[in-house]
Amino acid sequence: MAKAPVLTPQAEDFPRWYQDLINKAELADNGPVRGTMVIRPYGYSLWERMQHEMDTRIKDAGAQNAYFPLFIPQSYLTREAQHVEGFAPELAIVTHGGGKDLEEPVVVRPTSETIINEYFSKWVQSYRDLPLLINQWANVVRWEMRPRVFLRTTEFLWQEGHTAHATYEDARDYAAYIHRDVYADFMTQVLGIDVVLGRKTPSERFAGAINTLTLESMMGDGKALQMGTSHELGTNFAKAFHTEYLSREGRQELVWQTSWGSSTRMVGGLIMSHGDDRGLRVPPRLAAVQVVVLAIKGDEAVLTAVREIGDRLREAGIRVRIDDRTDTPFGRRAVDWELKGVPVRIEIGPRDLENGTAMLARRIPGGKEPVAIEALPALLPAVLEEDQTTLLRESRARRESRTSEVSTVDEAAEAAAAGGWARIAWDVLGPAGEARLAEHGASVRCLVAEDGSVPESDDAPGSVAVVARAY
Repeated sequence: MAKAPVLTPQAEDFPRWYQDLINKAELADNGPVRGTMVIRPYGYSLWERMQHEMDTRIKDAGAQNAYFPLFIPQSYLTREAQHVEGFAPELAIVTHGGGKDLEEPVVVRPTSETIINEYFSKWVQSYRDLPLLINQWANVVRWEMRPRVFLRTTEFLWQEGHTAHATYEDARDYAAYIHRDVYADFMTQVLGIDVVLGRKTPSERFAGAINTLTLESMMGDGKALQMGTSHELGTNFAKAFHTEYLSREGRQELVWQTSWGSSTRMVGGLIMSHGDDRGLRVPPRLAAVQVVVLAIKGDEAVLTAVREIGDRLREAGIRVRIDDRTDTPFGRRAVDWELKGVPVRIEIGPRDLENGTAMLARRIPGGKEPVAIEALPALLPAVLEEDQTTLLRESRARRESRTSEVSTVDEAAEAAAAGGWARIAWDVLGPAGEARLAEHGASVRCLVAEDGSVPESDDAPGSVAVVARAY
């Protein structure tokens, strides 16, 4: 009888494969309240590395971290009409606390534009206070009707940036900088995930924004995942909260604003972009554990060598884990590390030690080969960089090979239904065609220019709509 696979094969049932992998790689569990999740230590280590890499880029962009309350007076959300209308179905509202009814209901933070503007209006007095660049690492709550761990949960973790500027141009350029030089750089260079940078159509725009920039990626099943967004808010929130400054010319002016966010959804994107039927594949630049050194048997000489190799690799700047749990069968441990997607395993037994070699197992391209122990510190950095490049190349190749150029709405819908993306001229599709796509379960993920750049306006000549089914 054939041995049952550890994971449901992707080709058989991709959603089941995804859930199997989350469980067996010990990434997360469902929480006790519908739509919530418990992130397990290995899954959280991925998020911590994402935070570290993103936080560095955000600070390099001039933003400073701050924190704002989880509870927001309900009246704040009603000040910007489009904003409250857009979020109303997702709100969690507290009406009772401390044993009595609250004088005013409070909303559990779905996003922080309103409460941050309340304080921006106090902190900004003159042009000298601008630009004001704030970022927050926090949790938010949006009542999710169709939850899926990491992808759509009622509570999730994220960062949200909020900025105020003296001019439209400054705000526009900063939103574009975050989109390109923070988000896209991180996603391609660290996550190894190919992303398409584009502009959301008016119907898909963030509630209360005048423009939304998005990063869309193709997952292993051909569906799109929105990996992050950067919004130009114009003066909409400034008007609602009277966020004004005294200009150099002595006039009271409204500030121009941006907001931008990325979340634990990126962990889901990592799984679905790089995972295969043997488990997760973690990009080396992201991996909390880049190399695991395994003792095959509990021989004292082997254990000593394994620990010494670990120390030498750490000195070479590699993130290493030692696995000397020889009371657990080696095969089981190897499968567990393979499920977790650690880029490189170094396996050492008594015979290897006699030969002065170790077995080098590479998770990303696959395969094993013996390598001289003395060569490992010099060899592994190049191996890890090669594997990082491989993942991005594969991600990009998948998107390019499964994207069709089409000329009708029906063709776009068919391409999406077949598990791919479609590109169609926006002046051919238009809002009417966009509405028709929704009837087929597809949507316009973003608008791009013919050369792949981001269009400057919703109706920029030559804009192309990227169509797909999405998570």
